This record gives sequence, C-alpha cells and structure tokens, in this order.
Amino acid sequence: MVEPIKIELSIPSLSDYVGVARLAASGIANRMKFTHEDIEDIKIAVSEACTNAVQYAYGDKIGEIKIIFLIHDDFLEIKVVDHGRGFEVNEQSENNLSDPDKIGLGLGIVFMRSLMDKVTHTSTPDKGTEVIMIKKLPVKND
Repeated sequence: MVEPIKIELSIPSLSDYVGVARLAASGIANRMKFTHEDIEDIKIAVSEACTNAVQYAYGDKIGEIKIIFLIHDDFLEIKVVDHGRGFEVNEQSENNLSDPDKIGLGLGIVFMRSLMDKVTHTSTPDKGTEVIMIKKLPVKND
C-alpha cells in the first residue's frame, strides 16, 4: 500500500480565509483529475466544514483551522480540524433544529454528506472538532 501524499493548510478562523481552503481543495482535486462537478462538490463541502469551524469553534476569539488533504490513488481524504469549543456528538446534535448552537453543524454535516462519498465527524467539548470527508475518483471505463 502506497502512503498518501499529505498537504496541510492552516488558516485563521475568519470567514475571509475560507476561500483559501476552497482554492486549495479545487487545485488538488483538479490535479487528481476529478470531474468538474466533483470539484465543485468538494469545494462546497470544504467551505461548509471551514465555515462551521469559523462560526462555532472559537466564539469571538480567533483560532486555527487545519485543513489536511490526503491524496490516495483512488480517493481524496480531507480533514478539517479545529481545537475550539467542541460539543457532545450524538444523534440529536445532528438533527436538533431547535438548538440554535447546533443548527449550523447539523445541517452542514447533512449537506456535506450529500456532496461527498463519506463524511464522519468527532468532537469533544473544550477540545475541538474534526470532520473527515472522502471523495472517490470516478471509475475509468477503458
């Protein structure tokens, strides 16, 4: 098994820098030869994960958001990591639309899952949140 190529980006938790992560995702996905539609999906999913971190991870403080791209032979794995407030992960946190603090993340995770092949997340109160997204390269028919 070949080790994936790792590209790591760190941005401040400010909305002005989400576009930097989006551009990096676009460039990497383009280099991997994803379709135009898949590249758009990846860009939107990365933007959503970073925007969630900007909005919920650090409150009024500026923290760090890491975006880690792992380039595998047949898929792209993207990790978006913050070390902010975190939260208790449970079924309700993804679907509870009555809690304003959880609405963005819950809908964001559902949205990201609609764009990527696999999305998982972990979060621990006062430790941070990690979202892992996977997009498989289309199968080539030769």
